[in-house]
Amino acid sequence: MGTDGAGLPGRAPVAWSVSCVEQLRQADVAGAAAEFRSEAVVSVDGRPVRLQLCDTAGQDEFDKLRPLCYTNADIFLLCFSVVSPSSFQNVCEKWVPEIRCHCPRAPIILVGTQSDLREDVKVLIELDKCKEKPVPEEAAKLCAEEIKAASYVECSALTQKNLKEVFDAAIVAGIQYSDTQQQPKKSKSRTPDKMKNLSKSWWKKYCCFV
Repeated sequence: MGTDGAGLPGRAPVAWSVSCVEQLRQADVAGAAAEFRSEAVVSVDGRPVRLQLCDTAGQDEFDKLRPLCYTNADIFLLCFSVVSPSSFQNVCEKWVPEIRCHCPRAPIILVGTQSDLREDVKVLIELDKCKEKPVPEEAAKLCAEEIKAASYVECSALTQKNLKEVFDAAIVAGIQYSDTQQQPKKSKSRTPDKMKNLSKSWWKKYCCFV
């Protein structure tokens, strides 16, 4: 989720597998509805993990409808464009309060999109006309700490840089969250190198784009 236009273009073709990439590539639609859902099954250490990606519309007219998409969300991918200071500002002013109002404990992955445009001359010229600059990576990392995000990742759907890392982080954080929800007294920290030991109960995960 995030300010309209700041999400992951092409519905984030993360490359866990060719089939996953293609399924997510084909899910490209304009943000004309309150939500868009796409599912893909990926392999994590030989185990199937079903991802349901719910991309919500960021326009104000969907403010009352959007929270309906948050039910049962295990994790939120909160997106802003690194070349849109206003979308970054909305992270703390709009999106985090909305998420915490409806899902106070669900983990957040803060995602800086369009990283390929950070040094694009045309983009820099347009930003300069408004006396603005791209969002510094350090500022984004500080924001992630302040909102207690599980992690911060910058990515580019155009070059596919760090797209896999976005969803790898989402899978790990989602599994950790589900673990604490289902077995609060016996939960253990999950890391990528321990994912082969995951219970078969982790067959279904939900990611919500905001």
